[in-house]
Amino acid sequence: MTTRDFPFAAGRELLEVPVDPAPVRQAATVMLLRDGAHGLEVFMLRRVSTMAFAPSMHVFPGGGVDLRDATDDLPWAGPDVDDWARTMDCPPDEVRALVAAAAREVFEETGVLLAGDDEGSDPVERLGGADAAARARQALVGRELSFAELLGGAGLRLRSDLLGYRAHWITPEIEPRRYDTRFFVAEVPPGQEPDGETTEADRAEWVRPQDVLAAAEAGEARLMPPTIVCLEQLQAAGSVSRALGERPAIAPVMPVLVDTGAGTVMRAELP
Repeated sequence: MTTRDFPFAAGRELLEVPVDPAPVRQAATVMLLRDGAHGLEVFMLRRVSTMAFAPSMHVFPGGGVDLRDATDDLPWAGPDVDDWARTMDCPPDEVRALVAAAAREVFEETGVLLAGDDEGSDPVERLGGADAAARARQALVGRELSFAELLGGAGLRLRSDLLGYRAHWITPEIEPRRYDTRFFVAEVPPGQEPDGETTEADRAEWVRPQDVLAAAEAGEARLMPPTIVCLEQLQAAGSVSRALGERPAIAPVMPVLVDTGAGTVMRAELP
């Protein structure tokens, strides 16, 4: 384990852990990757300033698990749920929900659909084209449609083989909203392009990890500790193939508030 300190956001007033910390909600996030002209790039969103959790932060697409994500009738391809359960060290029903949430949230927030059929068809075309896909995204956001219903109706299956497991972070106990989040990586499938058409973000773009890290260092971007660590790992990987091929050590990480005498920091024990 390695101890790592992160700056505590200026202007924060809550400096003590509540007697009853907020409950954690399971969540999943995905680092969408591509090899750009000058190295590996990752797709990031800047959350709108009015968001209750992580306002104005640069983040990867993702969000909380929907109860319907764990349904047994979710069409599935690639490593099966039991294989993923061993990889992620959690029960199969949780794995199904987390992997489904990862793929669903990416589609809702970027339009990239990590799914396919036996013929290798364009999954967006299987939905009926761009306009139909846009309507499906809104139906998912509005919870009028489940991800299983979306895929099954189009003859598609979730492509779990397109995802790689990267990290596991839990929101600190001082926060009023808390998430138990699994981080994944995925290369953007050929023919698809993320668009960032979500009401939760006011900016969406491809960035080099080193550039957004430098922007955060200069005070021009806001990053949470898990995002910093994941970006550093992507920068070190340098290419999509290396990032997808790596098998980093993974353990739950929950930063804690520490007074160092010289100031307050968020301290994390990294695997």
